[in-house]
Amino acid sequence: MSHRVAVIGGDGIGTEVIDVTVQLIEQAGVHLDTTEFDLGGERYLKDGTVLPDETLDELRAYDAILLGAVGTPEVPPGVIERGLLLKARFALDLYINLRPFVGENHEFVVIRENTEGTYAGEGGFLRYGTPNEIATQGSVNTRMGVERCVRYAFSLAESRPRKHLTLVHKTNVLTFAGDLWQRVFDEVGAEHPDVTTAYNHVDAACIFFVDDPGRYDVIVTDNLFGDILTDLGGAVSGGIGRAASANLNPARTGPSLFEPVHGSAPDIAGKGLANPVAAVLSGAMMLDFLGEHGAAARLVTACDAVDDDGDTATIASRLSALL
Repeated sequence: MSHRVAVIGGDGIGTEVIDVTVQLIEQAGVHLDTTEFDLGGERYLKDGTVLPDETLDELRAYDAILLGAVGTPEVPPGVIERGLLLKARFALDLYINLRPFVGENHEFVVIRENTEGTYAGEGGFLRYGTPNEIATQGSVNTRMGVERCVRYAFSLAESRPRKHLTLVHKTNVLTFAGDLWQRVFDEVGAEHPDVTTAYNHVDAACIFFVDDPGRYDVIVTDNLFGDILTDLGGAVSGGIGRAASANLNPARTGPSLFEPVHGSAPDIAGKGLANPVAAVLSGAMMLDFLGEHGAAARLVTACDAVDDDGDTATIASRLSALL
């Protein structure tokens, strides 16, 4: 079976690691019918294009989107992040951000709500540019958004051997958003008696990620806390060279998006030094979501066994030999 995949190599090392990923997916026995889309910081610098509505409509027709990295130092912060990444998440309803973490003594998954919270864009300025300037940035949490994320997390936890789910929030201070998350978590939890549960404040979770990550199985949290925690998770689980992610539309009403989270790394772009493992693991997550479980498992096994030392070509060659 062939899968139609939109490929956004993007900027910096993005194209380098995605090229390796596509080649290894083919070697693993899965044919991809790919179409490349020129999007990212470099494209914006050329003609001001970020993610036009007509391009977004084209992307809806694909089975999945494979993204390398976007962003360049010359583009002001927020232009690509909001105009491309967040726009795609909102428009394609990619409401689950899933990031796996594997280390010497731990193997857990973080489920981050991906379309609400402080990233929803609520807020504004008063008296902009004056000494009395006021900036507000609200956290938007809907019952629907929280519940569908929590339900996904419980279902995932139920399918895993440990069957354990931890809610991470800050309910003692964020008494409105936190209360909604806790109530939904408790109510959905009552429908899953086989799943044991726990709660951690986000600051405590940061400590446990470093001191005792093995306590976790599945974590569910909001958009901002999930963004911060998953970067910390990458740091304690082999570094950003192995940090993979999936932005999922579980209802499959449109394509899901898969990307390494190491960024475009402009300082090493074009030098052949990028570690492609995070991109390959993201590709494996894509294959698993598309039903290609055997090929996905082979890629993950190869990534788990490969040595990260070396340049892009060397690591790619090692991965190829392990398939």
